[in-house]
Amino acid sequence: MSGDYTFGIEEEYFLVDAETKSISREMPQAFLDEVKTATGGQAMGEMLQSQIEVATTPHTEILDARRELKFLRQTVASVAAKHGLAIFAAGTHPTAMWMSARQTDTERYDQVMEDLQMVGQRNMLCGLHVHVQLPDPDDRVDVMMRMLPYLPLFIALATSSPFWRARPTGLKGYRLAAYDELPRTGVPELFRTQAEYEAYIAALTRAGVIEDSSYVWWAIRPSLKHPTLELRAPDSCTLIEDSIAIAALYRTLARHLARNPWQNWDLSAVTRALVVENKWRAQRYGVQGTFVDTAGNGSVTVADFLEQTIDTIARDAAALGCTAEVEHCRTIVGNGTSADAQLAVFEAAEKRSDGRADALRAVTDWIADATLQ
Repeated sequence: MSGDYTFGIEEEYFLVDAETKSISREMPQAFLDEVKTATGGQAMGEMLQSQIEVATTPHTEILDARRELKFLRQTVASVAAKHGLAIFAAGTHPTAMWMSARQTDTERYDQVMEDLQMVGQRNMLCGLHVHVQLPDPDDRVDVMMRMLPYLPLFIALATSSPFWRARPTGLKGYRLAAYDELPRTGVPELFRTQAEYEAYIAALTRAGVIEDSSYVWWAIRPSLKHPTLELRAPDSCTLIEDSIAIAALYRTLARHLARNPWQNWDLSAVTRALVVENKWRAQRYGVQGTFVDTAGNGSVTVADFLEQTIDTIARDAAALGCTAEVEHCRTIVGNGTSADAQLAVFEAAEKRSDGRADALRAVTDWIADATLQ
């Protein structure tokens, strides 16, 4: 199956009051029990009680993945409604205050919170994770390194977090600005071999810093639980078609890089530094922004970089049967991301209302509706 570049999708959602759309401080145990049963264990709690995660089974057909992800969203929302709750797919909740968040009671999260302290409490953030299985799992570190120039593109396409604590942040994707407060996040180092990566993990575990590699939360990483390379950079996408498009793009790029080992083989410290800069530009400007050309040829718009990428991987997309889904990324650039829609709703509502509170309520209503479109 790994020769088919089997993939899976994980999405994190906020749990909110169905009426007010305010964040839910506590996850009712009855809701969690019922939603686990209804999804066959594919829905689970997250680090904070105001978050819930779903995970698809492994797929080789993009249409099957879309069908299952839609089922999971609808099922979680249906069960939530019985308990007076709803779900939000977005990188940040526009009005949530992290100070009131409550940790999920598990031994792992107890350990994480003991280590992270306030930084962990501020982690009221939801992301999209995509797993892809390569033909040879020992290639994951090499492909991870050569995938780095594309990380800002995934971030730009997924931006859905322009608000934080009831105010516009000026960023299209604020989530990573907050998430990168955590240790072992952001752009991975330039590990070129499996041995180098394992030496890094071994040093941390021997020192008692981490128990295992699951405590490394980079924007992309080899998964410990699965034989996959896991993309973690994107915000949780409000529109399910955007999630599917980003998953298809990542899976196609993984195939292309695995089959073309010379592409991006010569990444340098300079290249990585430019990737870090482009990551910031993606967070700040989203799909309307520009990237520094890592080849040193000035700047390139996100739209043009996407076109170059689609052209490069066209044969791989066709081979995987996901050309239409990859090309949907053009629609995201043309129409804007969830962040652009949220800001448009906010600005329109602010003009016709008495103030910011009404405008923010219009945004939370839009997210709740769009999550289930």
